[in-house]
Amino acid sequence: MQTKTLSASETAARFHQLQMQLRDRWHSMELFDGSDADIVVIPSLSLDQRELLKIEGVHHYEERLLFSLIRLRNPRTRLVYLTSQPLHPSVIDYYLQLLPGIPFSHARDRLLLLSTYDSSLSPLSQKILDRPRLLERIRHAVQRDRAYMICYNSTEAERDLSVQLDIPLYALDPALLQWGTKSGSRQIFAEAGVPHPDGSNSLWNAEELANAANALWERQPTLKRMVVKLNEGFSGEGNAILDLRPIQGVEPGAASSEVRIKALQEQFSHLKFEAKAETWENFSRRIVELGAIVEAFLEGEEKRSPSVQGRITPTGEVEILSTHDQILGGPSGQIYLGCSFPADEAYRLRLQELGLRIGKNLAEKGAMERFGIDFVAVHQPNQPDKPAWDIQAIEINLRKGGTTHPFMTLKFLTNGRYELSSGLFYSQQGRPKYYVATDNLQKDRYQGLLPNDLMDIIAQHQLHFDTSTETGTVFHLIGCLSEFGKLGLTSIGNSPQQAEEMHHRLIRALDEETRSGREEERSQLTSLPMGW
Repeated sequence: MQTKTLSASETAARFHQLQMQLRDRWHSMELFDGSDADIVVIPSLSLDQRELLKIEGVHHYEERLLFSLIRLRNPRTRLVYLTSQPLHPSVIDYYLQLLPGIPFSHARDRLLLLSTYDSSLSPLSQKILDRPRLLERIRHAVQRDRAYMICYNSTEAERDLSVQLDIPLYALDPALLQWGTKSGSRQIFAEAGVPHPDGSNSLWNAEELANAANALWERQPTLKRMVVKLNEGFSGEGNAILDLRPIQGVEPGAASSEVRIKALQEQFSHLKFEAKAETWENFSRRIVELGAIVEAFLEGEEKRSPSVQGRITPTGEVEILSTHDQILGGPSGQIYLGCSFPADEAYRLRLQELGLRIGKNLAEKGAMERFGIDFVAVHQPNQPDKPAWDIQAIEINLRKGGTTHPFMTLKFLTNGRYELSSGLFYSQQGRPKYYVATDNLQKDRYQGLLPNDLMDIIAQHQLHFDTSTETGTVFHLIGCLSEFGKLGLTSIGNSPQQAEEMHHRLIRALDEETRSGREEERSQLTSLPMGW
């Protein structure tokens, strides 16, 4: 079937019309979440492909939206899930067997799995656009008056796919993507009056970076380190630390700006990168292509990395969904590894307040659906004139991030509610729920485990999620396991301690079952520390 080619302006206009259908169709998120719908899931990582390659097993990250299958607990919901490569049948069976009160066969009949059979680096959305017959199959599979599309992140490819399928996309208009960049985030924080580190706007070459770093140092002469961030980096992989201590001899007051700028330029070759095998030569080229910022590195003896997650409804309302304490790794602790829910009660309500302020600013700009904000919290003990924790916003993510799938898994499995007054999530039975989650449980000894092997281990050690108690571990990134020894999981408990113990019990079981395998650990995250 031939598809009519639209101009860029016609595509943008039609996309806007389709998104308006969401506003007309659902007047509240309660109606939206519980509605009977045909949902097309496009888990495309439509991000810079060279940056994506820094993440091991990234082609399996299309599995992270498989929590969407739990939506099939609604007996009138139908779902189409697309991937670059076919998913292992046991992975699909695993998710469908989590559904309480729904016969497996009934759920399976309402699920259509489609694949492009294309393992190239091109984003999944583009692969679908390049296959007219596949587009036609999707069109025939859904009822357009009750269908909508969801995705990992929204770009022009997802916009074009929405228009080609003639169904609305519940996601950000890609015309607003700038607000999810590092420099765009800083502008939002300033407009919303949210505390954030001193730093720069977008920089596009090494000379601009040196001048901005010098200006920052002059504003804050006691700085020890700065952070250089690629404007469109993600998961901390595009970050680098600029250590000022080796060039303290040219600090403000000790040398001229010209001398200091030259020293900074020379120090760039000694940047400490978060991504493995990154070099200044390559990083500097990426600055020209993507832009970058530089900002003050927040020092502190006790420092945490909390986040808040929210969404903007089709009618423009802002809803806070969750708070988390994130676990970060990498050379200087900037790469996302995992999280716990909820964030510490010492600051979770403050996170909600700041998140709501930022969300309203985004809503005024026309943003829709998911947003997440990362913060740095520095403990300030014995300072009665200051709050116990200094909370600074770091960046906005206008996509489904590492904390999205754990929380949505909990929400869909329990059909519970998030209470804004306490920052806690309650099941339908009124029990508060807690979890520990990670995308990065990775050990060499786990390599070679097939999806069916994992299912055997889950059954033998009783590690599955129990729908009667609403506790246990839910797994994702199962496709990563055999090749990379990498697995994602969410351990849900009725207390933080129970969730932690489930997490550790899972690791002990995997280690026991792979005892004869290779012992060398490649993981940055083998287990989350007790008391986390």
